[in-house]
Amino acid sequence: MKTKITEMFGIEHPVIQGGMHYVGFAEMAAAVSNAGGLGIITGLTQRTPEDLAKEIEKCKGMTDKPFGVNLTFLPGFAAPDYPGYIKAIIDGGVKIVETAGRSPEAYLPALKEAGIKVIHKCTSVRHSLKAERIGCDAVSVDGFECGGHPGEDDIPNMILLPRAAEELKIPFVASGGMGNAQQLVAALALGADGINMGRSEEHTSELQSPVPISYAVFCFKKKKKKTKTTYY
Repeated sequence: MKTKITEMFGIEHPVIQGGMHYVGFAEMAAAVSNAGGLGIITGLTQRTPEDLAKEIEKCKGMTDKPFGVNLTFLPGFAAPDYPGYIKAIIDGGVKIVETAGRSPEAYLPALKEAGIKVIHKCTSVRHSLKAERIGCDAVSVDGFECGGHPGEDDIPNMILLPRAAEELKIPFVASGGMGNAQQLVAALALGADGINMGRSEEHTSELQSPVPISYAVFCFKKKKKKTKTTYY
């Protein structure tokens, strides 16, 4: 399948791994990329830029396919060493960065100069248009169904995605409640160029999270079998 997202990122399927804290390790990112999607290492899960550099190298040893790094800009008094993390990304040769939280505008010049494509998470059309205006290459439009970043407008994807399609000129992916082929087709029909999928990938054998998410979910459903990361 070809969409603007697959062509932009050089991937086979328009599926991006969600940048989830304590889930987006090299093992998961490599598995998603090897399956034809876009794997994502979660930058701030790594305690230091040096740790991120090691995780990037580890991922490069597990896949020769494109993968990205998520970098969330958090408000607070003690900000992480964002310039250090960005340097690790650039030095590691990563060419795709997913940003979230606050606007990435202050860090875009360094990323763009290094030839990195930036996709920014947005929970509204107005934020998506701002991301487009400041120079982001794509956006992840996160409906109210999205875990971890629901925004404040409480707008679900059935309403948000068509509105984004009407307004945006850059490609966008749908995020929130996306977990199977039917939902991918629905997102494409609503105007998206792909999907951002997170929770489904937490149920795979590549999960490295210290929290036994898969076990808890499958016990609740009275199932025990894990799945491998594959896309069809």
